[in-house]
Amino acid sequence: MSSLSRELVFLILQFLEEEKFKDTVHKLEQESGFFFNMKHFEEKALAGEWDEVEKYLSGFIKVDDNRYSMKTFFEIRKQKYLEALDRNDRVKAVEILVNDLKVFSTFNEELYKEITQLLTLENFRENEQLSKYGDTKSARNIMLLELKKLIEANPLFRDRLVFPSLKASRLRTLINQSLNWQHQLCKNPRPNPDIKTLFTDHTCSTPNGARAPTPVTLPVTAVAKPSSFAPLGAHGGPFPPAPTPANVNALAGWMVNANPSSSIQSPVLAASSLPGPPHQVSVLKHSRTPSNTLGMMDYQNTDHEQLMKRLRSAQSVDELFCYCYNGNYSQSVQVTYPAPPQQASWSPDELPRTVVCTLHQGSTVTSMDFHPSLHSLLAVGCGNGEISLWEAALRERLISKPFKIKDIAACSVFFQAAIVKDSSISVSRVSWSPDGNFVGVAFTKHLIQLYAYQGPNDLRHNLEVDAHVGGVNDLAFSNPNKQLCIVTCGDDKLIKVWDLTGRRLFNFEGHEAPVYSVCPHQKENIQFIFSTAVDGKIKAWLYDNMGSRVDYDAPGQWCTRMLYSADGSRLFSCGTSKDGDSFLVEWNESEGALKRTYSGFRKKSAGVVQFDTTKNRLLAAGEDNQIKFWDMDNINVLTSTDAEGGLPSLPRLRFNKEGTLLAVTTADGGLKVLADTDGLKYLRAIEARSYEASKTPLETKVPGTSMVANINQHINNVERVDRSSPAGPLPILSAVDSMARSIEKQRSLDDKSKTWELTEIVDPVHCRMVSLPDSTDPTNKVVRLLYTNSGTGLLALGAKGIQKLWKWSRNEQNPSGKATASVVPQHWQPNSGLLMTNDVPDNSEEVVPCIALSKNDSYVMSACGGKISLFNMMTFKVMATFMKPPPSSTFLVFHPQDNNIIAIGMDDATIHFYNVRVDEVKYKLKGHQKRITSLAFSTHLNILVSSSADAQLCFWSIDSWEKKKSLSIQLPAGKAPVGDIRVYFHSDQLHLLVCHESQLAVYDASKMELIRQWVPQDGLSGSISSATYSCNSQLVYAAFTDGNIGVFDADSLRLRCRIASSAYLHQTSSNSQNIYPLVIAAHTQEPNQFAIGLSDGSIKVIEPIESNGRWGVSAPVDNGSGRTASPSITNNSISEQLQR
Repeated sequence: MSSLSRELVFLILQFLEEEKFKDTVHKLEQESGFFFNMKHFEEKALAGEWDEVEKYLSGFIKVDDNRYSMKTFFEIRKQKYLEALDRNDRVKAVEILVNDLKVFSTFNEELYKEITQLLTLENFRENEQLSKYGDTKSARNIMLLELKKLIEANPLFRDRLVFPSLKASRLRTLINQSLNWQHQLCKNPRPNPDIKTLFTDHTCSTPNGARAPTPVTLPVTAVAKPSSFAPLGAHGGPFPPAPTPANVNALAGWMVNANPSSSIQSPVLAASSLPGPPHQVSVLKHSRTPSNTLGMMDYQNTDHEQLMKRLRSAQSVDELFCYCYNGNYSQSVQVTYPAPPQQASWSPDELPRTVVCTLHQGSTVTSMDFHPSLHSLLAVGCGNGEISLWEAALRERLISKPFKIKDIAACSVFFQAAIVKDSSISVSRVSWSPDGNFVGVAFTKHLIQLYAYQGPNDLRHNLEVDAHVGGVNDLAFSNPNKQLCIVTCGDDKLIKVWDLTGRRLFNFEGHEAPVYSVCPHQKENIQFIFSTAVDGKIKAWLYDNMGSRVDYDAPGQWCTRMLYSADGSRLFSCGTSKDGDSFLVEWNESEGALKRTYSGFRKKSAGVVQFDTTKNRLLAAGEDNQIKFWDMDNINVLTSTDAEGGLPSLPRLRFNKEGTLLAVTTADGGLKVLADTDGLKYLRAIEARSYEASKTPLETKVPGTSMVANINQHINNVERVDRSSPAGPLPILSAVDSMARSIEKQRSLDDKSKTWELTEIVDPVHCRMVSLPDSTDPTNKVVRLLYTNSGTGLLALGAKGIQKLWKWSRNEQNPSGKATASVVPQHWQPNSGLLMTNDVPDNSEEVVPCIALSKNDSYVMSACGGKISLFNMMTFKVMATFMKPPPSSTFLVFHPQDNNIIAIGMDDATIHFYNVRVDEVKYKLKGHQKRITSLAFSTHLNILVSSSADAQLCFWSIDSWEKKKSLSIQLPAGKAPVGDIRVYFHSDQLHLLVCHESQLAVYDASKMELIRQWVPQDGLSGSISSATYSCNSQLVYAAFTDGNIGVFDADSLRLRCRIASSAYLHQTSSNSQNIYPLVIAAHTQEPNQFAIGLSDGSIKVIEPIESNGRWGVSAPVDNGSGRTASPSITNNSISEQLQR
């Protein structure tokens, strides 16, 4: 094939790719053998589509070409064979062995025999060379790395791995040049020729009696897409192609001039296509192509006529440009932007900069949205999957909904597999519907949920949809055809539109990377959606199946979010590049060009800057631990505020619809609400109404406003109102109002003392409890206890090194299959009868048992003074042993970002980082004086916290492994610095729980400082044997050596509930007084369930009774001093900090 023919194939490949004929693209790549698409090859291999993988490869190489080709095919077929064995599909494995792998026996017969012998093993991992084979996904990734090296080294792939550098739509450009040349050769060239076909040469027929115009030189133009990819016109919507100086005449030829005296400059070709449906007005434009492209089609319909009427009466240049840009006319219009109207300078009172309250959510806030009409009602989504409703004026959390799957059976198998492998899930977006009747929630795994809001304490689960494969990255509401719909986007590169019953209406495909955000909007009567992807592409869609109308690059070419001003007239976007540069810009919709770029971002960002708009005048973005404000008409920062400190480096923020309040996230798992003057007045009005509502049950109506009535309804359902506020009283408040506030404050304090009482549980009937079968063994007392990540099992490690597993089955009594105190679980063992037993030295009294479970519950790693053993959780077989003592291991934890790396605390006070795959210690940290007792990672702060038996804490940087700080815990007077310390990170990855026999303490890990402390006292005076956070980090469970169990508020360390030993032990036993919990574990998904391992070897699972569903009553928060009722503060600096 000649070089020109080869180049033509590349042009066709580019055309097919642009038109989304994906299967045809890859078929042509394979048949021509000119270009090997590595991305396509990777996708097929990772998906396990082995027949497609080999079929594609066969267009480029054959098995016997050379050693690189042979090794390539062998790796693919070997992986296919191992996966069949892993599925226990012996028939398929034999078929692969005979049909696919037999060919390699002639080259290496011994290898073929060894592969054949794998059929005789119950698990092929028993083969030493395959003992470290992980799950299917990781194995495919490893195989791909090897295949890439082989392909790149194979000379047959030379010059086939790189696609030639071509300008966009090169084939279209060549065809357009041909059409223009044909048009110039016409004897009677028309100013507006109609191109109906490419099958024959173009000619302009001479009209009867018409005089032929003078031939002209045409600008280079592009052929419009065929009707299946119908382009849209230019009426009032975003982004037609932008001109470049090199071809100004082409731009002039696209525009209609409202001034009839304008002269015709040059004719332009307008290729025709099938007209769109009458209701489809052309709002959005084509993808941006080089400036020598032809404009869009002019759909002649009633909507077009109405827009043209508006055009003729247009007064401003901007409006004229927006509505006259059309490819079938050649009159010229001078395009200028009028100076923005002069606005009065901003007053500080007009900006929401006054902090009125701090709300502690208890988990990292990932999304917020104010109610569209109840302006201080805030919906909040969290990193632990929880959503809450806050009334900002009353500083009160009205409703909290932990993440819960409504119907796991209705979800896709992909979601079920994902949630079993990793049960963690967070909210990616929470959004109110425009009417305020619904709250939509998007999650980082597959799901969206819809809640119906019917009152302050009435948020009802309405809908759950398995919407996307992977994360759902954004959610918004829209009203196409006056029907309320939900628009979502996700990691699967799709945008979807749903009705409120969960029926999918539209499925927009066209992005080549995960879709990061959506922005539905309406201009005139035209509804459309902007979308942005993580590759920086911006696309726009109508509610049809005609594909995207826009393809632009966002500044920074990474994650970007788009928002319109409140009146819908101005479009803004804010995003961050992979290098950390942030861009806040305004777009000129009609050109698809940047109108202005705002300055003021000071440094590189580790994440994506978030922003919001309000009042048609104001922009705000969170960056550099501050909130920065801009006037929309000025590129320079107007002002900034740190909101009295405590903001993360990239705070999230959200205005209410009036722009009078601004919510911003804090670094400690909460948020602050800021207000301007009007916002302060609004909040005071709600407080005053609250006082009136508390005096009488009758609703007081205020003439002339429905808002106060709504507020009154909103307040009557609020319990335990706390009205203390950092914002001081305003001068506008009258003496009567001040007196009312004083009375109400006193009433609030009185109510608190009445409402909150410590719950005491001393009788088994006041809680639910189940004893695990086959667990009592005084000689093998439980020393380590943990739930499986799926929440369906409980794993215990005894002092003798024996591990036991209990599983709950899915049945009518327990439809979820999760651990519960209502059903007795099964003591589970494989058919082989094997036990998971560790090597235990003779002096077993001195050893420190340790255990860690992989994220997917497939493997458990444990040690009991001897070697560390890696067990298969399905077969209980030992997969590997390593790290022979001395020193012996004392604590194990998987690295949060790599399951192949284990952090190991040692009894010689060192910390080792062992790579299981390569069987070697990668790093070793030294900084403690005594044995390591605990390790905890924070991926948010990029730190590791370690503790040792001499009451020391060390903070290490994960990036450099340098020690950042070392400190001793604050022990009571006279207490020797000995005893085990355990450390646990809060779900916000910022707060650290430290447990010692003498205390519970909470540290701010970002500052490496103690925040608050609790010491045993009153009814809980015994030493603490174990403690942990609940799965949502709202509670702390603590076990004591006197048999008591305490349930604390995680934030304040106030005691909520005391559970006496009589509630879970049979008191008939003579030695029951000597039995106490050695270890306590929290369920991984149910925040109110925990399990205890007792000194007699027994294990019990305990839950609150169904009628209550939670432990005790939430302790009230005193915003005045911040002191806790039961804690004993042992340090003055802590006390002062609490008061702040």
